[in-house]
Amino acid sequence: TAIGIPPTIMGLTLLAGGTSIPDAMSSIAVAKRGKGDMAVSSSLGSNVFDILMGLPLPWFLYTAIVQFGKEDNTVPIYSSNITILILTLFIMVSLVITLVHWSSWKLTVNLGWAMMALYFIFVAQSLLLEFNAVEICPTVCPSLF
Repeated sequence: TAIGIPPTIMGLTLLAGGTSIPDAMSSIAVAKRGKGDMAVSSSLGSNVFDILMGLPLPWFLYTAIVQFGKEDNTVPIYSSNITILILTLFIMVSLVITLVHWSSWKLTVNLGWAMMALYFIFVAQSLLLEFNAVEICPTVCPSLF
């Protein structure tokens, strides 16, 4: 914990916000210039980049360099709910694409509210799962594999 804030809160809110706020600022600047499609592309593209490079690259470097030659060269994940969280992320991505398509690929106020609602639903669900306020995985996750 850093300054009394649990790692779950740091990762889901502060770290996520810290990586997304610069993208949001650049998207706002581009949208004000009349390039809304470029703003949407930037926000979607940066998140795809984060998932395809930001997550696997540090794990790869850790296992290839730090753990090289060791018998157990894995990176431990300290979340018993990782399966349901990944499933939820895939559902959220499909909902985002569906909502953007339904809004005719245009940024609207209603689309903004819908995106914000999806974000808060995901954060609330993630926090409830990580703090064991709700237990879904012991019954659902084993049946997924």
